[in-house]
Amino acid sequence: MLKDNERLFNNALAILDISLTLIAFYLAYTIRVYIVAKHALYSDQYILLGAFIIPIWFILLKIVNVQSSQRIKPYSIVFIEYSLVILIGVIILFLFIFIFKLDFISRVAILIFGLTDLFLLFVSKILILSHFKKLLIKGKNVKQVVLVADENSISFIEKIISEKYWGFIILGIVSDSEVIIKRYADKYKIINNEENIDAIIKEFIVDEVIYCKDEINSQQIKHLIYSCAEIGVTLKLQSELFNIIASKSRLNYFEELPMMSFNVTSADYFALSIKFVFEYLLSTIAVLVFLPFFLIIALLIKIESKGPALFKQQRVGVHGRLFTMYKFRTMYHNSDEQKKDLESQNEADGPVFKIKNDPRITKIGSFLRKTSLDEFPQFFNVLRGEMSVVGPRPPVPEEVALYERMQLRRLSVKPGITCIWQVSGRNKIGFEEWMKLDLQYIDNWSLKLDFILILKTINAIYRRTGY
Repeated sequence: MLKDNERLFNNALAILDISLTLIAFYLAYTIRVYIVAKHALYSDQYILLGAFIIPIWFILLKIVNVQSSQRIKPYSIVFIEYSLVILIGVIILFLFIFIFKLDFISRVAILIFGLTDLFLLFVSKILILSHFKKLLIKGKNVKQVVLVADENSISFIEKIISEKYWGFIILGIVSDSEVIIKRYADKYKIINNEENIDAIIKEFIVDEVIYCKDEINSQQIKHLIYSCAEIGVTLKLQSELFNIIASKSRLNYFEELPMMSFNVTSADYFALSIKFVFEYLLSTIAVLVFLPFFLIIALLIKIESKGPALFKQQRVGVHGRLFTMYKFRTMYHNSDEQKKDLESQNEADGPVFKIKNDPRITKIGSFLRKTSLDEFPQFFNVLRGEMSVVGPRPPVPEEVALYERMQLRRLSVKPGITCIWQVSGRNKIGFEEWMKLDLQYIDNWSLKLDFILILKTINAIYRRTGY
């Protein structure tokens, strides 16, 4: 029942968010018409745009997961999540206006809408959550739980006890640990055998059983699953391992046979589909917008030095597949032949080759590198399906040959134009730290992280700190 109430609460918040977004859009239109412009602005077309906003905002709110974990989410995170939703949404609206040449839509109205929407959404959420947190602290609408614990669960137990706004009340603890028994026997009912958990469930009103042991015992979990399922009580598993499994697993069926897939990358296919569509559209727009600049850059490269304007190189993609990566040429032609003579001056660690004042770099090449414009032809690689906009940088085969076993996991996702390393002062980061950052990206991937990295990349290009 509580689970149904929580689902209804989250759905109500989603409806409220969409309603407030439409109110913000109407207010923005009103401000633009009667205060800024002081004349009518194609109201029918604005109504259609408002209808377009509803599904876009609904999808973005779901992707960013604003309505999740309401009991424990800090207000700062709520603000960041809403800011991200609105920033992405406004960018999508501007792209929509640009692609379909909707010149009658006021850009000022869109900006006013974004700011108004952020204010309404954030303030309303603070008021609602602060009210519900007060109720939880007073013991209303709480969940009564039984914990299956060991001595390594103490920090989790103490967190439940201290953080009243989580909304949990401990009824009992199932544990044979002397440490647990000694520490909590005078506060809670202690059961030393999980097979007797039915006794405590019959004695008390139990909403959930939480398995929070550090060591995973498959037989115990199997018994708990059956016991809780028989009497209709929710079982939750609290562990870092389960966090990884939940985000990177998927249940499929081969005819009638269930098969669980455990991936090293995210198994959220809906989010991955959004990433693919967004990056394909972004790359298409980037190519169309910057094509005239590409031609100018190519001409400048040809004027300064002999050789092709584009540098083509074999790089390693997903699971070791080779592909041709494109960059604007930033070095003199046949510079690879000079590499052997310069290897003694290599300043990078690991299998990477880099020199601070590389004599092979041309003047225009130096400018292109500092502004990251040399990477722009890789949008064609994205359109060809060989790369992503965001992902670990594609290595050369010679580097991969020297990888340690764990570093090969970098190749489990499509390589990207930008990533964490790219916006973290890449020339100041050693090879081992670079690998850790890429694996960190893979392990913690989300659409939110991708959008943050895109914004940081734009900032790095503007400040010329990405080189």
